[in-house]
Amino acid sequence: MRNPSGGSPEIDVDAVIIGAGFAGLRALYELRDVVGLSVRVIEAATDVGGTWHWNRYPGARCDSDSIVFCYSFSRELQQEWDWHERQATQPEIKRYLQHVADRFGMRRDIRFGTTVNSAIHDDRNNHWTVTTDHGDSIRCRYLITAVGPLSAALNPPFDGLESFEGDWYLTARWPEKPVDLTGKRVAVVGTGPTAVQLIPVVAQSARQLTVFQRTASFVLPARNQVFDQDKRREIKDSYDEIWARAHQQSEGLPYDDSDVVFGELPEAEQQRLLERGWELGGLHFVFETFADWTIDEAANTAMADFVRRKIHAVVDDPATADLLCPPDPMAKAAIGHHYYQTFNRPNVSIVDLSGNPIEEVTRSGIRTTDGEYEFDVIIFALGFDITGGVDRIDIRGKDGRSIREKWSAGPRSCYGFAVDGFPNLFMSSGPLSPIVNGPVMNEHAARWIGRAISHLQDNGYRSMEALPDTVESWVKEVAEEFDGTALHKAADGGSQYVGANVPGKVKAPVLYTGHTGNYFARIEKVANNGFEGFSFT
Repeated sequence: MRNPSGGSPEIDVDAVIIGAGFAGLRALYELRDVVGLSVRVIEAATDVGGTWHWNRYPGARCDSDSIVFCYSFSRELQQEWDWHERQATQPEIKRYLQHVADRFGMRRDIRFGTTVNSAIHDDRNNHWTVTTDHGDSIRCRYLITAVGPLSAALNPPFDGLESFEGDWYLTARWPEKPVDLTGKRVAVVGTGPTAVQLIPVVAQSARQLTVFQRTASFVLPARNQVFDQDKRREIKDSYDEIWARAHQQSEGLPYDDSDVVFGELPEAEQQRLLERGWELGGLHFVFETFADWTIDEAANTAMADFVRRKIHAVVDDPATADLLCPPDPMAKAAIGHHYYQTFNRPNVSIVDLSGNPIEEVTRSGIRTTDGEYEFDVIIFALGFDITGGVDRIDIRGKDGRSIREKWSAGPRSCYGFAVDGFPNLFMSSGPLSPIVNGPVMNEHAARWIGRAISHLQDNGYRSMEALPDTVESWVKEVAEEFDGTALHKAADGGSQYVGANVPGKVKAPVLYTGHTGNYFARIEKVANNGFEGFSFT
């Protein structure tokens, strides 16, 4: 088609966005309705939602407070939408994104059920050619990846899976039709944040649930609550204050970061603050207790030991409690809805894989080094390849070099937005962007990308590219921030945060672990200074 905005004749649309989840919808609004570009969104799923379309497993919900697990760009939107729980469920989040797409007329610009095969930069004509599995070939000036860190699910790596005579499921690709586990012998492989949500729900219907655990997670109580009409009204009346706090907080949440230094308090006061955080629930425990818990070994040990004591207080069987206690420093925490209590049920058991790995899936179940277990259903909750959403696509920049090749020694980007050698490629929540409440990051990313493209057009430029020195400086800064936290001290080296959970990937930080409020101020300054650190053609 011709470019409806009247651009250069060699392009079909101004911008192509890959993905129609939180990041993609927000980028579409910014580029189409604010900047005024013609935009095509390409989405593999049959509907909007991204992660929240595919991850519809039993118990799926957000860990962040739902009141900020949404957009802030429209006052009307936030006043007309009601959140019903503190941690919203997957169906409610999906309905929210459907409402956003309908309210702002976004569906007309989205091609559903379509996968991007490649995106190749034409150096001579300075545009991108995007090809899809439907045979489309779309030429655009700007390419935006909005796939996020939780789109490339890890598939089961176990031999023999094809021989299993029961049913097996991947949490990140859960079927749309209901799965009935009533009376079934069920295995759940994995104990990360997804499994922490899944296990208590499966235990309620399965005849027998066996959890296969390699690495125990620190799990904090959610303390979920249903919002009544008065509470929903209070939230809407307070949104200016709520967003002000979230955009300044270290991970984009409506909390006040603690300024308390652990070592300056007597032990009794330390324990009181830990107990307060535990009872408040959610992520209050990590953000509103001690300011130095990620960098001070004594503070981290106190928090980790506190959680271990809580596990032993809740779980009846001491041996099971021991298995559920992570031996490592407390790096990240999952949010649980009666997770530890579930292991007191007579139909639930746990298998330790740390010295007893899964050797194969058999016709009737799972065989580990120590023995074989029989199941009717196996559920795999194996996590994600954080960089995979981008580098699994054949994206080729200047001189035909692929982004996969560019990142062979670890991901490289400038602030998570741009890559040297890839003109006019922008990433929303791309590799080396902050670990943060996703929708808040998506808001800042969309605005920054919109400002960058407006800067190009207002100054008569045709392309924008991160300078190699700027990228190198950011890669080093991300590594230094990571090395200063508890994440790198864990036995798995932070696992997915350094790509260690993906076979064959070089271990290197994939996300920025510094203070998000400071990061937002940083990228704002870059934009205000004419996008210093970037070159323009």
